[in-house]
Amino acid sequence: MSFVRVPVRRSAQLAWFVTAPLAAIAIAVFVPLAAAVPARPADVPKAIALCALFIAAEATLLHFTVRRQAVSVSFAEIPLLLSFFFLPPSLVLLARLVALVLANSIRRVPVVKMCFNVACIAAATVVANTIVVAAGPLNDRGPRTWLVLSASVAVTSIVSLLAVLAIVALMQGRMSLPALTRTAVTALAVNAVNIMVGLVVLLVLQASPWSVLLLLGLGGVLIVVYRSYAQFARQHKSLGELYELTRAIGESSRDGSLPDALLGRVRELMGAEYATLWLPAQGRHPEVLLTSRVDDHGLLDVTGTPDALRLRASAEGLTIAVGARLGDDRARALLRESGAKEAIVVPLRSGAAVIGTLEVVNRLNDVSTFTPDDVRLIETLAAHVSVAVENSRLVERLRFDAYHDALTGLPNRRRMLDALEEAVKVRAPGEVVALLLFDVDGLRDVNDSLGYAAGDQLVAEVARRLRAMAPAAALVGRAGGDEIAVTLRLRNADAAVSLARELREQVRHLSMDMGSVSLELDTAVGIALHPDHGTDPDILLQRADLANHAAKQLSLPIQVYHASLESRAVQRLSLAADLRRAIESAELEVYFQPKVTLAGRRVIGVECLARWEHPTHGHVPPTEFVAVAERTGQLGRLTELVLHEGLRRCRDWIDAGRPLAVAVNISPRTLMDAAFPARVGELLREHDVPAHLLTLEITEDGMVGETERPLPALRKLEEMGVRLAVDDFGTGYSSLSYLRSLPVHEVKIDQSFVQGMATDPGDLAIVRAVVDLARHFGLTAVAEGVESELTLSLLEEVGCDVGQGYLFSRPLPHERFEAWLAAQTEPDPVPVGVLGHGGGEIRRLRAVN
Repeated sequence: MSFVRVPVRRSAQLAWFVTAPLAAIAIAVFVPLAAAVPARPADVPKAIALCALFIAAEATLLHFTVRRQAVSVSFAEIPLLLSFFFLPPSLVLLARLVALVLANSIRRVPVVKMCFNVACIAAATVVANTIVVAAGPLNDRGPRTWLVLSASVAVTSIVSLLAVLAIVALMQGRMSLPALTRTAVTALAVNAVNIMVGLVVLLVLQASPWSVLLLLGLGGVLIVVYRSYAQFARQHKSLGELYELTRAIGESSRDGSLPDALLGRVRELMGAEYATLWLPAQGRHPEVLLTSRVDDHGLLDVTGTPDALRLRASAEGLTIAVGARLGDDRARALLRESGAKEAIVVPLRSGAAVIGTLEVVNRLNDVSTFTPDDVRLIETLAAHVSVAVENSRLVERLRFDAYHDALTGLPNRRRMLDALEEAVKVRAPGEVVALLLFDVDGLRDVNDSLGYAAGDQLVAEVARRLRAMAPAAALVGRAGGDEIAVTLRLRNADAAVSLARELREQVRHLSMDMGSVSLELDTAVGIALHPDHGTDPDILLQRADLANHAAKQLSLPIQVYHASLESRAVQRLSLAADLRRAIESAELEVYFQPKVTLAGRRVIGVECLARWEHPTHGHVPPTEFVAVAERTGQLGRLTELVLHEGLRRCRDWIDAGRPLAVAVNISPRTLMDAAFPARVGELLREHDVPAHLLTLEITEDGMVGETERPLPALRKLEEMGVRLAVDDFGTGYSSLSYLRSLPVHEVKIDQSFVQGMATDPGDLAIVRAVVDLARHFGLTAVAEGVESELTLSLLEEVGCDVGQGYLFSRPLPHERFEAWLAAQTEPDPVPVGVLGHGGGEIRRLRAVN
């Protein structure tokens, strides 16, 4: 359905700009012409007879359809040709104008239009008469006379056509070339036919004056034949248009575009200026008032029908038809007050109820008005429209019910999953699509104590509050049972947690009274994010549900999904058993990703990353098997496996004269193990690796979340000479006091900031601030996720020390890493202890992957 603004219509008074020049031309040409050929008394009877023929021709307008194109035929050129032959110029003009004025008066043509018609015909007639006068007396019956008369009538048509086109251009704008060509060709073709008929009539009259009787008889027969043809053509056209309209209504009622398909066709079928559909407000359906108006594109929210007529038709359930020959005086007075001349208002029915009206206003043709036949036609149309409106509303209701929950009126699970599927397709870079699942606490107690109706009321109230409080861009839906979901795009996971906390507090802020019982509303919230937790809507909803259950089981208000919450117990136990076997049989492989100095492009170390290719499940993401290891008590063995492999390779590189430091990620839980520092010392001694070549990376949340508990282990590791790094810095809740008190040597900037710094000034500012902070505390700044030369140059500009990412190399197994390392240039000796790493040579990076 489309709407347009109502355009400013040009005033009809503009027609005077064409009428005045035409009148001036007519007067300027007629005066010398009439003086040159004066009228004679003997010509008066002929003038009266020809005037009668002009009146008959003006009253007779035939309509034909040629190749689906409507053609209107007037016979005014026939008496005009005869008058050029029999009458002097003054009587030709007089007879022509008298007939025209009488015809226009009978039709009640507006004054402006009548004046234009008179000026146009007068100018065309006197210009054509000049040809006749210039050709001399027309006394013969030969081709010369035919040619002169034909040229005169043709000039009349051309002048009239040009004048009409000028008016159209002035009032409605320039016509398109195809429309102009079609109009001109049609007019000239009709003119040519009339000229030939007129010449035949002239020859017959010259042969014998009594032949006029034969011509009148022939004309009468033709009129009877045409009336039969016209009635048949009109009925055939009406049936065809009614069929097309019915088919269009049937198709549009299924897709919600009923008014667009209906009103334009109704207006064209009825030949009206306005066609209006009015549907009053009903239930959840708002009021509809749409109009198709001639020369306007789209549908307007205006109407030419007086409100009193519309309301009367709706209240009485009867058709109201008002016009020159229809309706009563009171209705006509209402029309005159609104500026309309005629209208038909038909009620639309659904059974015995009136559901709206279908209206047409003002017949476009000045000659004809609405008739009882038109009333019956639009009543037939209204019957089809009533059925279409009811079907459209039924389809809309079924569609609404298919996608909405009956209790809360919110989108249901199906609609929510469809919206979630669309949301993950158009996610902007740096955004997450958050699914917040709210579970109503205490619903079972309410059902048991107050009944299921009270429980339904509780769920509906929580749904209402969440819908009212959620951001405008959010989709709030009922996932099922007592679960209400909120879906929207956010900046990151922290924003999702913050929104969940805010909505939960607002729901809890107000109590709910049920009779004498006042209930405190509370919810538990589970959060799943795209792309972090999946791309499939069903998986995201499942994982939000897992997080929600975990929040309730752990008595937490909010829980973000993570892999350890996987609810499929059998698969989880199977994966845990397979992980234990993989650790024992060394099926897990350690990959190495180089760390490169940005100043000299030197490889100074590697990060050791565990990878697991499961024989059945394929590649298992590290987040999943680390979570399983943490939950099943195998985390210590997994960490030891990576430490062992990393230190073994470190020893090999030392023996090869190219010492590279190794970095290993450890879990915050590992730091809680008092024996962990000792085990690290044993591994260092076992592989004979200097402690300063080992870096242990702890996530920011694990480092600062419980500062006091891991601090003893961190102190012992520092005393041993092991370097410590804060991983994913900037994503947690660290403070300067924590960073100052912790024994760390290195800060790793999270890749989300590094990858966004080239396009996001905020990310660039964060990276710059972290680098400055690291420099202030004497720490090494390491940028993760370096993937472009532009990012690399920006990191150099802000003074970052070390980079790590796909621009240099992705994580590689040992053999491929050795090949990559060998592909670099020959070693250059550098001082021991570059960036805190000592011993031997460090290779200058020659190329990047």
